[in-house]
Amino acid sequence: MTQPAGFEVEEKSLVCKLNKALYGLKQAPRKWFDRLRSTLIHIGFVGSKCDPSLFIYTHQQHTVYILVYVDDIIITGSFNSLIQQLVSRLNTTFSLKQLGHLDYFLGLEIKYLPNRSILISQSKYVRDLLHKTQMAEAHSISTPMVTSCKLSKHGADLFHDPTLYRSVVGALQYATLTRSEISYAINKVC
Repeated sequence: MTQPAGFEVEEKSLVCKLNKALYGLKQAPRKWFDRLRSTLIHIGFVGSKCDPSLFIYTHQQHTVYILVYVDDIIITGSFNSLIQQLVSRLNTTFSLKQLGHLDYFLGLEIKYLPNRSILISQSKYVRDLLHKTQMAEAHSISTPMVTSCKLSKHGADLFHDPTLYRSVVGALQYATLTRSEISYAINKVC
């Protein structure tokens, strides 16, 4: 970065400190999140101890949850009018765009059932992973791995693309959110 016109100093070891995050810089998302976080805490939300992107608001017997991922926000709770009040309050500070009911987020498909419950699956995520690994035509089995199998790092050919292997294993770890029956096998290949 060069010194701005009119502010040149001969000492080349000096740097400029930005007081405002500029869109497109590495610091911008962090500044935005810090501003959102402080706003939510000011409103009365409490940050989760387990997940720094989850915020919880309780009022009387009602609860509202806000989950933040980069610049996407998911809001849910037990009382619609309380959710709308909080959204209106946030909209005074941030420019919000409401996209309606959540149906797909980070590989999770959300379906709303008639009995007011939700079904979360990763069908598309797994199909995309099968296509990526050219296994879309593979047949499923009831037990993905024999439990007595001993894996060894010796005696097998090296992978042609270890990066692909790591990527697929990481993706399969994420798939265990909704497919816990593959956890043992994924743990073994890790």
